Amino acid sequence: MNEKYTEVLSQYELEILDVKRGRGAWLCETNQGLKLLREYKGTLRRLEFEDQVFLQMKENGRLNVDRYVRNKEGELLSSADDGTRWIVKDWYADRECNLKDSKEVLSAIEKIAFLHKMLRQIEFKEEWNLGSILVQLPSEEMERHNRELVRARTFIRNKRKKSEFELCVMGNYDIFFEQAAEACKGMRLFCQQCGEVEGYLCHGDLNQHHVLMCARDVAIVEFNRMHRGIQMEDLYHFMRKAMEKHDWNLRLGMSMLETYAKVLPLSEGDRTCLYYLFLYPEKYWKQINFYYNANKAWIPARNIEKLKDLEVQQPMRNLFLSRIK
Repeated sequence: MNEKYTEVLSQYELEILDVKRGRGAWLCETNQGLKLLREYKGTLRRLEFEDQVFLQMKENGRLNVDRYVRNKEGELLSSADDGTRWIVKDWYADRECNLKDSKEVLSAIEKIAFLHKMLRQIEFKEEWNLGSILVQLPSEEMERHNRELVRARTFIRNKRKKSEFELCVMGNYDIFFEQAAEACKGMRLFCQQCGEVEGYLCHGDLNQHHVLMCARDVAIVEFNRMHRGIQMEDLYHFMRKAMEKHDWNLRLGMSMLETYAKVLPLSEGDRTCLYYLFLYPEKYWKQINFYYNANKAWIPARNIEKLKDLEVQQPMRNLFLSRIK
């Protein structure tokens, strides 16, 4: 094992049984369970914020999260001789949620609702007003994405010889941009009516990679994008990934919403927000944005397939939208 990692781990009250290389980190089997060791480049204030939230969550109920472990000096950060800074946190030897498995998806949704319910019980402290806590309103993000769509379409339109991908864009652009414009307008109005951004803490990066299926429970990890904002964005991001895997299956979509609402009821405002989030063709924007910012002389065949798949899925996506409106 590299001396640097040994040096860092020696600063903790842990008996190290085994260490394995993970993705950008070290997985450590210890006498206190599995831990993850990773280099940290953020601020101490950000770490303290996350740790305080985890502490309050622990007081309010039981939820498996990747809490930080303090070293022998009671500090969240440990330094190596070369000046690099490291954190150790609880970890889980479990796989990520399989979005193709409906049962696992619904178990994850239930736990996400439970997480949101716990976060709503936490009173936001003034000292937590860090730059990383403040995020862009969804309407502002949609406006920026729409400008990018327009720029890409103008570029493609002015090209004399168009590739298969570019011809595909010209063929379905109007359909998707109409939804993008409507979603942006509706979300802007929604945000104006709500006034300030909803004062709830959100995970900020909820996807299948950060929801781990444990033997008897579910763990939610990687809160490094936790912020104060609209919790429905968390729900939307996870749901959209699952819905795309299931070709926008209406039954699964409604089951996810019902599962969430059993733990944390959805208000009329929540449903309105979700509708406009789902209405925005985010995956279409991602494909166009990737094209515009990449080497336009060569577009992978898989990207062309993805663009065509979005068009094929439109009828089922529209049916789901009509049910949640």
